[in-house]
Amino acid sequence: MVKSLFNLIAQPPSSIRAVGVMSGTSLDGLDLCLCDFWQENGDWKFSLIKTTTISYTSDIKQSLTRAFEMTANEFSALDFEYGKWVGHQINIFLADAERMPDIIGSHGHTVFHQPSSGYTTQIGKGAVISATTGIPCVSDFRSGDVARGGQGAPLVPIGDELLFSDFTWCLNIGGIANVSTRSNGKRLAWDICPANMILNLLANKQGKSFDSNGDLGRKGTVLVDLLDELNSLAFYQSAPPKSLGREWFEKHFYPHFNLCDSSNSNLLATAYEHISQQIARSIGVTSSGTLLVTGGGAHNGFLVEKIREKVDTNIVIPDSLTVDFKEALVFGFLAVLYLKGVNSSIGSVTGASSDSIAGVLSF
Repeated sequence: MVKSLFNLIAQPPSSIRAVGVMSGTSLDGLDLCLCDFWQENGDWKFSLIKTTTISYTSDIKQSLTRAFEMTANEFSALDFEYGKWVGHQINIFLADAERMPDIIGSHGHTVFHQPSSGYTTQIGKGAVISATTGIPCVSDFRSGDVARGGQGAPLVPIGDELLFSDFTWCLNIGGIANVSTRSNGKRLAWDICPANMILNLLANKQGKSFDSNGDLGRKGTVLVDLLDELNSLAFYQSAPPKSLGREWFEKHFYPHFNLCDSSNSNLLATAYEHISQQIARSIGVTSSGTLLVTGGGAHNGFLVEKIREKVDTNIVIPDSLTVDFKEALVFGFLAVLYLKGVNSSIGSVTGASSDSIAGVLSF
């Protein structure tokens, strides 16, 4: 079936063109990335063609924020409505494209992520995206892995393995910080801690959408008691594979900040110290090699400075397009791997019983 679809959409022999679509837990907006993928001597290559980020309106942000508490009917309606909105944004994005993409890879927006209970849910119905754009869409990338006993996350490590293998470590600092590396012949990866989720939330309290360059946090003083509470959370004591979701953040992480009577700058300073400590702990303070840093946190000079203080690894921050759109790029790549019938969800990363082809195809 995959081969017949591959022939049906008449792939050019030189490359496969994909749109990668990503909505992160920090609710920064919708990332779109148009990219070509091809193989040379068995190695995968890519070329970024066009990118954009669409900021969420206050209504969309509010709907996504409260999705976890909606009724079943409201939730199902939002799944379709958000998928239609995503499809519409893709159409606008592609309006001036000289060649249309062959496939869309859409991560969706995570509402529930409870792999230990056997489920995960990302909204933005792939069938609606495909119907709206007229382009086949691969979505629901995590469910198959969770069904095999895995965490369903992280999924980006297949991109680290096949597109960014020159780096010893690949760190993404988005709403949640996660890392991947290769050890003893296997790709390993895990979620580290909340990052922009907490930084943005605290910045919002000072009327800012985010803490630009860490300027607000830089003014504060680390609260040692709060830092100790955060570092003592059970998640940090467990070994990979492991992943985080908004529910854990709301239930186990953020209440420590809510209960702390101190200035917002001090809360931010403590969050920065916690994030940088946990990243250093995950990578190893004496780790050699190179560390690729991407995601919104790579633009935060104060956070990067604090990480540099704690690790010996050579930190590499790439061009701004790679920093901002690496995750969207990889979800486009996951859709390409689906077409090629290549396993993209790695059991050694997620803890699943086997590797698997991630995603569900709609066309």
